[in-house]
Amino acid sequence: MDSGVFDIILEYINVVFYGFTICLFLIFSTMAYLATRSSIHYRHKNSFGDISKVMASPLAPSITIIAPAYNEELTIVQNVRSLLSLQYVNYEVMIVNDGSKDDTLKRLILAYDLVKIEQEIDPNWKSKPIRGIYKSRHRPFSKLTVIDKENGGKSDALNAGMQLSEHKYIGCIDVDCLLMPDALLHVVKSFFQRSKKKVIAVGGVIRVANSCRISGGQLEEIRLPTNWLAKFQLLEYTRSFILGRMAWGKIDSLLIISGAFGFFDREIALAVGGYDTDTVGEDMEIVFKMRRYMHDRKEAYTIEFIPDPLCWTEVPESIKILMNQRDRWARGNVETLYKHRDMFFNSKFGRLGLLSYPYWFFYEWMAPILEFTGLISIILFYYLGILNTDFFIALSVMVYAFAMMFSFYAILWEVYSYKQYNKTKDILTLMLFALIEPFVFHPIVSFSAIRGNYKKLFGLEGGWGDITRKGFTKV
Repeated sequence: MDSGVFDIILEYINVVFYGFTICLFLIFSTMAYLATRSSIHYRHKNSFGDISKVMASPLAPSITIIAPAYNEELTIVQNVRSLLSLQYVNYEVMIVNDGSKDDTLKRLILAYDLVKIEQEIDPNWKSKPIRGIYKSRHRPFSKLTVIDKENGGKSDALNAGMQLSEHKYIGCIDVDCLLMPDALLHVVKSFFQRSKKKVIAVGGVIRVANSCRISGGQLEEIRLPTNWLAKFQLLEYTRSFILGRMAWGKIDSLLIISGAFGFFDREIALAVGGYDTDTVGEDMEIVFKMRRYMHDRKEAYTIEFIPDPLCWTEVPESIKILMNQRDRWARGNVETLYKHRDMFFNSKFGRLGLLSYPYWFFYEWMAPILEFTGLISIILFYYLGILNTDFFIALSVMVYAFAMMFSFYAILWEVYSYKQYNKTKDILTLMLFALIEPFVFHPIVSFSAIRGNYKKLFGLEGGWGDITRKGFTKV
């Protein structure tokens, strides 16, 4: 190849990488700005009035909390006790025992004196066979319903609960998540705070509960995780929820609600067929389907996002479990993006087609692939002696500096807005981890995403993988 042509190709590659970098800077700067405005507006809007008296009324909208359980015998009784202590009147806790092989069901029966009841079940609804429905004989536990069914996975368990619920709204959570006592007050308020648009779903921030002190199913003390991997995930969650999802919620373009804390209008969720059981990214898939459903019907709608710290969960503390989790997330992204590929830059779907979908395509899916190919290219160019060292160093320093600014801003905004971590030592620790994250944590996450894409491409996916948890720290 002529050297002049080769130089032009290299220059073109430099321009592409530089342009891609600038686009990311602009996107993330805009996200920080929108998230800040949204947080300020939310705090101002919720500083007036006391909704606890209204939402604690028997006339308040009904809601069912659905929590799938599989082999949870060690913590199931305490987890249910926590869910039964929420500050709301008109709600039901529905535990779906998804074919557990341990004593999960037995412990529930003994702890809450459950007896099997008769209830009509639609034989045409898609879920594995239900073996029994249980209610307590004691009035204090009247809000509890336990569904025992054959194993079908999380999505199948949620679908069974969705069908058997008779309430207006459903909340789909992980059984080992810890909800704040006033969580349902904020959720139901979010469903009713719009007058011109129908709120079809409500999502919220997921907080890291590792090393926090838990007593009787209640959060007693917030602590910074002691595990190094959990610290990185706390930083990542802070950026993702406090800035990322708040920004997308601000422009009504949110495409995912975390499976650990998601609430839906039951009628709309049933209309779209509930959760898909043939994907590992069911939390993202159902939001896509509900949005498409409302777009096709040309109805004004929205999805609300709550920044208050209402849900706490345990994150993986081992590299193997973390990689299994991120591997699964990557496969879920591919499945959902492929199913709804007609939305890509499709003006019919408004901001979803022109902004949200392209962002998920280029950043959430393609970014790890581009990083991997970029790393290979850099090594190859260096070996061939054609690497523009000055440009590479300048671009790397610029990207690193911007990433640090974004992380620092997320940390400081969290401290200013929600004050979950007030100790100077904790704040400095998070900042230190932000400095080393690109060299320690990010490669693990990127490699996991590459592995997930590889598995999906060659049909090697193995379901959900190992997501064993250690359990919360107790008094």
